[in-house]
Amino acid sequence: MAHLTTTAVPTELFYEDLGAGQPVVLIHGWPLSGRMWEGQVNALLEGGYRTITCDRRGFGQSGRPATGYDYDTFASDLNDLLTALDLTNVVLVGFSMGGGEVARYVGRYGVGRVAKAAFLGAVPPFLLQTTDNPDGVPKQVFEEMMTAVKKDRVNILTGFFEVFYGRNKDAHKVTDDMIAWAKSIAWSASPVGTAECIRAFGYTDFRADLAKFTMPTLVLHGDDDQIVPFDVSGRKTAAAISGSRVAMLAKGPHGFTATHGEEVNRILLDFLATGEGSGQGT
Repeated sequence: MAHLTTTAVPTELFYEDLGAGQPVVLIHGWPLSGRMWEGQVNALLEGGYRTITCDRRGFGQSGRPATGYDYDTFASDLNDLLTALDLTNVVLVGFSMGGGEVARYVGRYGVGRVAKAAFLGAVPPFLLQTTDNPDGVPKQVFEEMMTAVKKDRVNILTGFFEVFYGRNKDAHKVTDDMIAWAKSIAWSASPVGTAECIRAFGYTDFRADLAKFTMPTLVLHGDDDQIVPFDVSGRKTAAAISGSRVAMLAKGPHGFTATHGEEVNRILLDFLATGEGSGQGT
């Protein structure tokens, strides 16, 4: 466990660097931290990979600055991490808003350090509804979400995680303890960062970033994702990246790293070994 000081809008960034082998950097989603990768860390270490998790600024054990919650800064933070650890031949794995960091990092810093990339339930290429993205999400949805978080962040997360893990459709999908665990992580985050990250993942256009992807890329998504539906995100990302592989998780909600952990690990390890996705999940 360690911290580094970032170069853009300086703050302390917390990370864990475990094991040996090809490095895999896991980038978490909103409003969680690197702790969400618990099941994947164990599987990757057992598979012989050096496994690195990092808490985004404002979340987990990283610093909680008042500013810097935009994707150019997040990408700079990721670049600081890769540079500080001198990582090459790295695999970048981004979940949900973490996929935006993978996209913007490649868009700004290129593929020199990167061997492969994986988008898991990720927000690229562009969530916001605009004239050239007519099937995106209306801006009002993100504005209402920011207003609700600013007004009652602690309580709104209960309903959010019910949908995040698909428990609103299947009460047995996750336990009460899993919901409580997720809320305990999210409650500890910066209130400012929690709200500002909605603006970041809601309004940032990653289409130009995806055009720079030349490495093997996996797009892994749940077919019942109510938070970031496949049709508005993963399907378009796969179409934008030539030769990318798509794997779908049957009945998979947004929080599939917890609900479908064994399948996620199987697909991810297969991709790491072969550079290809393993097709339809079961």
